[in-house]
Amino acid sequence: MRSLFLLIVVILCFLSAHAEAQPDVNRWTLSEPNSISWKPAENLPHHDHIEMSGKYISAVIRYGVNDDFSYSISRDIVWPMLRTIPNNTHASLTRTFNLDPVKLTTINKRLVQHEHVDEILLNGRITVKSSLTDGIKLVRTLFPATALPLFGEKDELTNTGNKASVIEIPEIRILAKTNPSEGVDGSYTLSVQSSHFGTFVLKPGDSISFYLSISGTKSGQDTCHPDIEKELNYRNALLSEFNENLILETPDTLLNRTFALAKIRAAESIYQTKGGPLHGPGGLSYYAAIWANDQAEYINPFFPYLGYSYSIESAVNAYRHFARFMNPEYNPIPSSIIAEGTDTWHGAGDRGDAAMIAYGASRFALSLGNRDTAERLWPLIEWCLEYNKRKLNPQGVVSSKSDELEGRFPSGTANLCTSSLYYDALVSASCLGQSLKKDKKQILKYKAEAAALKTNIAKYFGAKVMGYDTYRYYEGNEKLRAWICIPLTVNILDRKQATINALFSPELWTEDGLASQAGDKTFWDRSTLYALRGVFAAGETKRGLKYLKYYSNRRLLGEHVPYPVEAYPEGGQRHLSAESGLYCRIYTEGLFGIRPVALNSFTITPQLPDEWNFMRIKKVHGFEKEFDLEVAREGKKIRLSVICDGKTLYNKLFGNGESQTIKF
Repeated sequence: MRSLFLLIVVILCFLSAHAEAQPDVNRWTLSEPNSISWKPAENLPHHDHIEMSGKYISAVIRYGVNDDFSYSISRDIVWPMLRTIPNNTHASLTRTFNLDPVKLTTINKRLVQHEHVDEILLNGRITVKSSLTDGIKLVRTLFPATALPLFGEKDELTNTGNKASVIEIPEIRILAKTNPSEGVDGSYTLSVQSSHFGTFVLKPGDSISFYLSISGTKSGQDTCHPDIEKELNYRNALLSEFNENLILETPDTLLNRTFALAKIRAAESIYQTKGGPLHGPGGLSYYAAIWANDQAEYINPFFPYLGYSYSIESAVNAYRHFARFMNPEYNPIPSSIIAEGTDTWHGAGDRGDAAMIAYGASRFALSLGNRDTAERLWPLIEWCLEYNKRKLNPQGVVSSKSDELEGRFPSGTANLCTSSLYYDALVSASCLGQSLKKDKKQILKYKAEAAALKTNIAKYFGAKVMGYDTYRYYEGNEKLRAWICIPLTVNILDRKQATINALFSPELWTEDGLASQAGDKTFWDRSTLYALRGVFAAGETKRGLKYLKYYSNRRLLGEHVPYPVEAYPEGGQRHLSAESGLYCRIYTEGLFGIRPVALNSFTITPQLPDEWNFMRIKKVHGFEKEFDLEVAREGKKIRLSVICDGKTLYNKLFGNGESQTIKF
């Protein structure tokens, strides 16, 4: 009996460990160049959705393969600058298009009856490779235009048989006018049209392409004769720019690829509004608007390192918009600025927005390294810090009406997230103020306030929750919350071990990452992404890598791919853009431990995993430089090399996890 009991215990322990962070059975595989591939073979039907964006359009493409291997397509197209009435957060003109031009095409006098999907690839475009009748192969390429309000599709037919085929491609031209009383600018014109139609003889080995465009315009705009091939070239050039900057290289190709694709979603979702370029989350809901969390806090601090000038312009513009609402009475800044910058949303009250803005703006300014930009952002940072100071409760932590989850879960009168962000903002502001040669007394005051706040966070939020000596998220909180990870990301490490244990415990960790609250099925990827960054920053590299691999595998190669998602069940796991920026920050701020400390300087704390001999990020931008970071194992130590302008700026051997200062 004793041996049987021990066997049962061993089996249960194995099953528990096996369920902790094991990869899914993957539907997708890695493919070149910088793609993922699915070759349908079993487990059909399968359908998924992905969002792609340009400056004037976004599209959620619902694609899939039916149980007979036929293709399924539906396009939800959004025109963020075609505003509808009432002109609120969600007032972007949106329509669904199910038209499939291939099904209207004839091959040897017969309509295409069946399309057998051979492969689907995702790499900032959707590419579908299929087999039709009479030896005809089809390659579809779907993409948003970069700078026109249209979505394009290229369909290329190739004759792989031994006989010529007659191809009849119909002309498609559909125009519709929206109700003028429902548009801010009156009636909008929706156009679906084809190009390169007609009858063609396709000889063996020959190919022919035809195109479909879906556009939406205001009066006076014209996209009647778009060159879709040229627009595809523009899209390809943009994707190349993303791929050729901030290049992650590690021994793990899965992580490299997840990072490469996340850069695309992070940076493509910027819209050219009447209020300037505004990065938008997406998800068929959030466009031509900015938020204090998604933009100011999550993604703007990442953009300097990518070096994409349009994203940097959008970040500066976002902070400019928030700065419009500074006031001498220190009333709250709106949570969101909507409708192309013409209106605001503050429906959840003060969510700790000023802490989010101060945190993001100070990190962004330091990382960018441009003195003029930093000077322009400094008054906003000062105002937000003063606002938070005035919101300190008697226990010395920041009070707010809610947090970034806007009342979906309780957050009390003061929450851990807001105070942690305010603490980090004080630290960054003291560094920025020093670089800008601001008043020394003011800088010393920020440093003293940060030290006091760190002590108060420990006293007020530090608690044993569900057996873990970690943090209560708010006074009275008795359940573990995902956002206990926040202190790890701002270098508050007093309770790091118990906090990490709690994050990866069965109470919080689920097959989709962290539950928002212990015992609840709701998850938001943003908290998982913060947690993974914080775990690496805290030096828990072995466990961090295990869970990062699991999460990345599920998001890149599982059933819903290829980007981080927003939430579930709310939103149905939409591919909101800022979450992809948070994914990239796991590496820049977590594994590599980059922390800007001056306009021309940063500290770096590499956490090279035991199973890796190297990790690199090439073509890093920031501090008005472009440089490479290389970390390599040498015996029991690591060597950090920083290469800038073709010259080795820094080369030193030291202990893994030790901090170094890099100055340009």
